[in-house]
This record gives sequence, C-alpha cells and structure tokens, in this order.
Amino acid sequence: MNYEDNDSRLISTEFDYSEDSDIELSLRPKVLDDYIGQDKVKEKLKIYIAAAKNRNDILDHILLYGPPGLGKTTLAGIIANEMGVNFRVTSGPAIEKPGDLAALLTNLQEGDVLFIDEIHRLNRSVEEVLYPAMEDQVIDIIIGKGPSARSIRLDLHKFTLIGATTRAGQLSAPLRDRFGDVERLELYTTEQLAQIVTRSAGILGIEIERDGALEIASRSRGTPRIANRLLKRVRDFAEVVFDGVITEQSAMKSLNQMDIDELGLDQIDRTLLLTMIRNYNGGPVGLTTLAASIGEETVTIEDVYEPYLLQIGFLTKTPRGRCATPKAYSHLGIEYQVE
Repeated sequence: MNYEDNDSRLISTEFDYSEDSDIELSLRPKVLDDYIGQDKVKEKLKIYIAAAKNRNDILDHILLYGPPGLGKTTLAGIIANEMGVNFRVTSGPAIEKPGDLAALLTNLQEGDVLFIDEIHRLNRSVEEVLYPAMEDQVIDIIIGKGPSARSIRLDLHKFTLIGATTRAGQLSAPLRDRFGDVERLELYTTEQLAQIVTRSAGILGIEIERDGALEIASRSRGTPRIANRLLKRVRDFAEVVFDGVITEQSAMKSLNQMDIDELGLDQIDRTLLLTMIRNYNGGPVGLTTLAASIGEETVTIEDVYEPYLLQIGFLTKTPRGRCATPKAYSHLGIEYQVE
C-alpha cells in the first residue's frame, strides 16, 4: 500500500467514505457529555440548548468553522439529539439549484436541524433563497420564465440551520450575519486525543494501554478523525505482528512503518518542507510556485497541509510567501544557516 498517495493518505483530514463511513458513525458520541474536547464551545451550547428548551423554542442558527476532521458534523448531530429533533444532513455542493433547497426546507418539521457541510460552496442563487428562510421562515420560488413568470411564497416550519465550513472567510457577509452563533473549533491536545482513542478502542473492542493511546494521539495532528483512522491501522499491526495489545512500543513501531513520524508528519509534509528548504533556501516562496513544485493544487496546500504545519511552528506566512522555520530545519536534521 502506498501511504504517500494523497487519495489514501492516512493522515488526511478528509472523510473517506470507503474507510470511515460505518465505523466512524459508530464512534461518534450522541450527547454533549460524551463529546471530548472543545470545552468552551460545549459549555456555551449547553446553555443555549437549555435556554431554548426552557422557552419551548428552537435554537438560533449556528455556524461551526475550523480545520476538517474536528467534529463539526458530530457536534451538529449532538445538538439535534439534545434538542430531541430530526437531523437532516447535506452539503453545499449537493444543493445545485434553488429547487433542491426548497425541497429540503419544505420537508423539515418544527424545530428540525438542517446541517449543511461546506456551506461556503453554496451556489449564489441558492444562497439568496436561504436568506428569507433563515430570517422569516419563508421561501420565494419563481415559477415559469419570461413575462409569464410568477413568484410563490411558501411558509416553512421554524428550523435551525447549522452550517459547517473550513473556510469561514469565503462565506458572504449577508450569509454569515444571519447566524446567531458562530463557533470556531480548535485543534485537540494530545491528552484529549488520547481520551478519544481510548474511548474508540473500547467501542471497537481493541485492547490498548494508556501509553499506546498517547503515542497514537501524539501523531494525530490534533484531529480526532486522524486519531481514529490511525487506531484502526495500528490495531492491524498489533494483531498480526505483535500480541494483539496496542502498547507504546507496538504503536511506535507500527506508525514508524507507516512513515508517520513522532509529530504526525508524513512523506508529503516532509517533501513540502524539503522543497522549500532545498529549492528556495527556506523561502519566502509563493503559494502557486510551491504548489507547482510538489505537484499539488494551491487549495490543497492551504486546506490540508498548511494548518498543521503553521500550528506546530514549522511554517510561517509572510506578504512575500511561505517560509520554513528553524524548527522545521531541526526536525528534518538540516542545519539552519542565517544569511
């Protein structure tokens, strides 16, 4: 198996339907008390949910943003479950025309939660239909074309829209302003990820020691989705190569064999950093140039690679481009020379 292939990249934060769908759904918590991490967001949501239930009202619209794989969909499902309402899931690219959105909205019952992932990718014509739906619980539909066209206004049940995005800056101001609550999800600490790994191992029936969970967590790039994915692969090694128990030693050897180092960097991350250092003296180098050099798209570098490298201080952004930091040099075993 080629672990460096971006489509099967173990530390990719993208949801892999062939790999993750059934198992990941079973690992998702159903209530806020079982949701590990994001403590500030959880505390606020507990208050909002309790207040809405006390008033026998629905929740205001909520926007969740942050890097992929942090649990935005899971959190939205928990909110619906805590409110005791139906949970409908879709994504921005799936709603191609206003009629698609109208079909979704008219099928919602009172208080239902509609979750739109990648909401920043909504078509502009669809987005404009969403405005009155969010504010006044109505939608205007144009029937016919030309002089015979007429508008019909349909009343909707009150609902809660939860939008999720990895690129909050790409949301239009009118859409962003219609969310009553905007929450940023942060990368997880190693201790929080170790709790998630231990919980997931219990659900999957995997025997794991605390040090083994910490080893997996430390290489999971602050992301629960990656932690659960690595847990499943380390389990394979533990069952075949070791004695079936995930210990610190077995986790370390397994992850090393998968070419994932102690900070969670894989070959692609190291290639990106080495290209900057060897070809461009560590930078600054423009994003487009860097993308062409390693054969990736600029959006992939921005959304997939950069967030974690910035978080751990291996990369900086300047007006002139990206720069590799002395920490990146040290991690790669290259001497840093100041010009």
